[in-house]
Amino acid sequence: MDQLLIRGGRPLCGRVTASGAKNAALPLMAASLLTPETLVLTNVPRLMDVRTMVRLLRHVGVEVTGEDPATYRLKAAALGHPEAPYDLVKTMRASVLVLGPLVARLGRARVSLPGGCAIGPRPINLHLMGLERLGARIRLEHGYVEAEADGLTGARITFDVQTVTGTENLMMAATLARGTTVLENAACEPEVVDLAALLSAMGARIEGAGTATVVIHGTDGLSGAAHRTVPDRIEVGTLAVAAAITGGEVTILECRPEHLEAVLAKLEEAGVQVGAGPETLTIRAPGRPRAVNIRTQPFPGFATDMQAQLMALMTVASGRSVITETVFENRLMHVNELLRLGADITTAGNTAMVQGVPALLGAPVMATDLRASASLVVAGLAASGTTTISRIYHLDRGYEGLEVKLRSLGADVERVQG
Repeated sequence: MDQLLIRGGRPLCGRVTASGAKNAALPLMAASLLTPETLVLTNVPRLMDVRTMVRLLRHVGVEVTGEDPATYRLKAAALGHPEAPYDLVKTMRASVLVLGPLVARLGRARVSLPGGCAIGPRPINLHLMGLERLGARIRLEHGYVEAEADGLTGARITFDVQTVTGTENLMMAATLARGTTVLENAACEPEVVDLAALLSAMGARIEGAGTATVVIHGTDGLSGAAHRTVPDRIEVGTLAVAAAITGGEVTILECRPEHLEAVLAKLEEAGVQVGAGPETLTIRAPGRPRAVNIRTQPFPGFATDMQAQLMALMTVASGRSVITETVFENRLMHVNELLRLGADITTAGNTAMVQGVPALLGAPVMATDLRASASLVVAGLAASGTTTISRIYHLDRGYEGLEVKLRSLGADVERVQG
């Protein structure tokens, strides 16, 4: 397995361009199942999860071609296999996004439960509840969701908790349903808004995307369209924190700072200088950050996907911070690895108490998930000596060439064979 070697202590300086968002690209690609016409997606990041989605879509009959590394043409003119097998989806929870479009378009689907996802804790049950409200018949057999419908019919659906992929799945399904669908307590994330923009370009009628109430008026069919994937706000936030922890000055291009207001507010509270333009973000770190408290919330609150990276910053802050994770269970697994770098952290349930230390020291560490791996990269950039991060396949799921971008900013980062 590949590893990252980081020789820390170098301030990051320069300019870097944000990639397209993985969490937007995957539902955009799934939307190709809703029409027999061609969908052209640009600014698609080159990531492991994107490659997995390509294989999955090809398996069900979508013709996928690429004009260049960031552009995909998808045409689902003849769908032959409305099944997402376990071998293709076991590593990617977002694979469930094909369920709604397949049922809406073909009237049937068989989709393996996403890798590591149990009914309940990660709320795929809300996807199924919504599809049943739209008229689908759902069975769970042998680790698969089997859904059938003699046409979907609009309904009012209220989510118990906000779910991004649930909102996206049902929004896609509802575009081909008879009548009007109302999604209450819908997710408000920018990726949901991006999907709604694509669906509208395809001929869907959607109101309220980006608010807690989304209204979808069903249509008889959708057409092809061209769409540019929204920039990856989590990559932008990660680069911003990397600049802050190293005491550097970095300008991030082709980004959307308004998608990161809660994170940027915390950086400013910590003493980091933030300059935001319409599509640029400049981070300057004049000195040691101050400790701040963080509580994760659904958008527009502080993103759970930035919690681990901000914790890395707080490990070297002046003072004591309290970080509370409210969105996902088991999202403090990076704590033990940060301790190996010399951090002072104690945990109680879903809360971490971080006492800042003057400096971190390089050490061998292991990534446990996607955002945990990003936090270790951030910490390693600030640590003295060498930090070796193993299991970085997690990192490759969500960050496009992160070590290349960091090197362009002056970091000493090397990918090696483990």
